Amino acid sequence: MHSWAAFLALTALAASTDTLALGSLADVEVVDRVSGETLGLHYFHGEYWVAGRPGAKYAVRVRNHSGGRVLAVMSVDGVNVLSGATAGVDQQGYIFSAGTVYEITGWRKSQWEVAAFTFTDAANSYAERTGRPANVGVIGVALFRERVAPVAEAVTPPRVVLPAPAPANSAAQAALGAARVADAISPQSRSALLPAPRLGTGHGEREGSYVEYAAFEREEARPNEVIRIRYDSAENLLALGVIRRLPVRPPVPEAFPDDPPGFVPDPPG
Repeated sequence: MHSWAAFLALTALAASTDTLALGSLADVEVVDRVSGETLGLHYFHGEYWVAGRPGAKYAVRVRNHSGGRVLAVMSVDGVNVLSGATAGVDQQGYIFSAGTVYEITGWRKSQWEVAAFTFTDAANSYAERTGRPANVGVIGVALFRERVAPVAEAVTPPRVVLPAPAPANSAAQAALGAARVADAISPQSRSALLPAPRLGTGHGEREGSYVEYAAFEREEARPNEVIRIRYDSAENLLALGVIRRLPVRPPVPEAFPDDPPGFVPDPPG
């Protein structure tokens, strides 16, 4: 089975703080490409959230620290970022060599181009414009270890190890498990609370981004790890209680507000 490979396009990036990344096989972060900032994670009702800025381009940064190659099958709003199909964990993804870092910046249009990820109103998101609005507002990364061929003993002939057949595709596999779990807050109650339109991911302008095909055999049919990050605007996350508003300290009244500190000042001139 062939998968998209990103290893020829990988570049070294600065280390990130643990509070901004998720994952054990690989660190996954969301980066605002306009400001250059890594978006901080907010934990709420068992979910991790980031606050996106409407109109900003963003990227999903993956850093492989597993010690071997991993395959990252990625979805945005329940859509596979490589094929545009409704996301399933058995689909194609990006291959990351050990120790490499790469920023996935958009919907892949060819081996040479992507359409930039942009935070936009949900109604203008790629998923909603293609008739799939149910999972708008979530980024998913399913990580797979690579199957390593066993080393044959010197006294025995080499053995052929056949991979286990992949399970038939099903409704449960139709999308990343992360995108199929019921919301901690129901869509109905959420819409009533939101002061601004929900955020989704748009199909932005074309950008150069080169990748190659490469073979990858998964260690197991199911992912070794699934990472989910939900997102919306800071305004909406404040309204939902995901981001807690800092208490405003009222001004303290002064007994002698006109009492200047210090000593006698010099005369003017």
